[in-house]
Amino acid sequence: MVRRDVRIKAVHLRSGRSAPPAASFIKKKSRMLVNMQQKIRVGWFSFTCCEDSTIIFTELLNTHYTEWLPRLEFVHARVLKKGDEGNMREMDIAFVEGAISSDIQEEKLKKIREKAKVLVVVGACAVVGAPSNQRNFFAQENIAEILPILQKFKYKEKILKVSDVVSVDEKIPGCPMNEEAFLQVMKKYLYAHH
Repeated sequence: MVRRDVRIKAVHLRSGRSAPPAASFIKKKSRMLVNMQQKIRVGWFSFTCCEDSTIIFTELLNTHYTEWLPRLEFVHARVLKKGDEGNMREMDIAFVEGAISSDIQEEKLKKIREKAKVLVVVGACAVVGAPSNQRNFFAQENIAEILPILQKFKYKEKILKVSDVVSVDEKIPGCPMNEEAFLQVMKKYLYAHH
């Protein structure tokens, strides 16, 4: 037995009239499912820094929310309470803010690089290591003064910029990050997939 709504749709299509609302609803939902599958999976990670770029990022999210929401899926972003650190998911783009100051951070960064198709470093600490790397230039007597703190928190002898540890695809400089440069990178990847 043919369902009534299917017969109505067939009659409408043969007659040249538009399909009833139920059919257009189904069509719209199908398009939404296809679009959901095409969303860009994004991670945002912060290491040793003041997280000023994260603040700028959240402000830009507020401004561009309606434009970006249909195109992005945040799979890791502590600021958005997204992602399980113990189970890092694959990402199309990982944004990394901050310098690397410990072996634990270095291992996490390597895992991020492994899971991300594109890695973008954000802000001065990630791009050049500074100002987080100031202690790299301390005199030996100053290092001796802070050695107990470095040992207690298992910090590295030297602070590293992200590219000292893994390959980097894009750099967004600034402290905080340059908003225009960030928006250009977002545009490049948001619209490259569609």
